[in-house]
Amino acid sequence: MKSLYLLVLLSTSILTAQNNVVDTIFVQDSVKNLKFNYKQLIIPTALIGYGLIGIESDQIKNFNSEVQEEVTEHIDDKVTIDDFAQYAPAAAVYALNAFGDKGKNNLRDRSIILASSYLMMSVTVLALKSTTKVERPDGSSNNSFPSGHTATAFAGAEFLWQEYKDKSIWYGISGYLVAAGTGAFRIINNRHWFTDVAAGAGIGILSTKAAYWMYPFLNKKVFTKKEKENKGTTLILPYYNGKELGCNLVIQF
Repeated sequence: MKSLYLLVLLSTSILTAQNNVVDTIFVQDSVKNLKFNYKQLIIPTALIGYGLIGIESDQIKNFNSEVQEEVTEHIDDKVTIDDFAQYAPAAAVYALNAFGDKGKNNLRDRSIILASSYLMMSVTVLALKSTTKVERPDGSSNNSFPSGHTATAFAGAEFLWQEYKDKSIWYGISGYLVAAGTGAFRIINNRHWFTDVAAGAGIGILSTKAAYWMYPFLNKKVFTKKEKENKGTTLILPYYNGKELGCNLVIQF
């Protein structure tokens, strides 16, 4: 199917590009091997830009319609697996650690990074949904752009990639394939246009990258200082499932 093929190809390209990036800045901090390179901005920025341009571009709108027509013509049954698959890549990081396959960072560091990523992603998605007001393919509402499910899935896929890329590239590949599948099912279920999914993928990837880049500063200026005053740890983990925005509170004494 065209939409699934495009999303799988997109995920493969993202992983290949990330694996071939030559990093130019190395930052020493509690987050191990934290690296930054402006080239890492190219793919997520291009995806977001494509989605934004597609809001007004007749040519891209026609492509969106062609994809949806193909989906509705060949697929009758809707599958809600995307409601759960969006969280699978991020959950895999904690599952792997629980079974003894340790990732790059400890529980505290990676949890704060993931929470920061989800917070930035959720705020961005909600802001764009409320301002663009794009109608969903099924006509149910005017908050189609961008896809929150896809953003969540790709944020988790990038999280899995960052934590385990030095151990095995296959961890990252599996995470991105699940994220691509989540985006594909959003199209198959007639809930999003292809541009919604593309932009959601870019937002998710960029949010997690930004969370890793920002964490050394946050850890030094915010969390380390608080720990000196109080040995307890409090984590706020925001989430957005496409319909509801909320957060989980974790307190460690």
